[in-house]
Amino acid sequence: MTLPDIRTLVPHSGAMSLLDTLLAADAETLDAQVTIGPDTMFCSAGEVGAWVGVEYMAQAVAAHAGFAARQRGEPVRVGFLLGTRRYTCAVPGFASGSVLNIHVQRALQGDNGLGAFDCRITDGVAGHELASATITVFQPDHVEEFLQRSSE
Repeated sequence: MTLPDIRTLVPHSGAMSLLDTLLAADAETLDAQVTIGPDTMFCSAGEVGAWVGVEYMAQAVAAHAGFAARQRGEPVRVGFLLGTRRYTCAVPGFASGSVLNIHVQRALQGDNGLGAFDCRITDGVAGHELASATITVFQPDHVEEFLQRSSE
């Protein structure tokens, strides 16, 4: 199976599309990769702050939802990051030149659009874990209606 360009699976565009490559995906997991360079979004003084790891994880979760939608013949939809539990990171930042592998695995998925994913970031060369967290998300069936009701 040929994997799609990861940018087609995440409803972000331009510089805010942070992940470079889709490595693998199935019904329960997704593996993505990003290479940190001097022009990488949020790179300052030769590194991307460790706090951006949460966004890498969230975008990998979004890519998983986009991949699943494509498998069902549906369009990619917007979702919302609700929260992060137990984010730990072994480094203060991801150095320029680093290759990061982001792995997400569905832990829970409700019929109401709520989900939780166990996530980790590993060094793409050495393989050791750099960060981990549980990401909780919400993807309503009709995002426009949801947003309109939320603003009333």
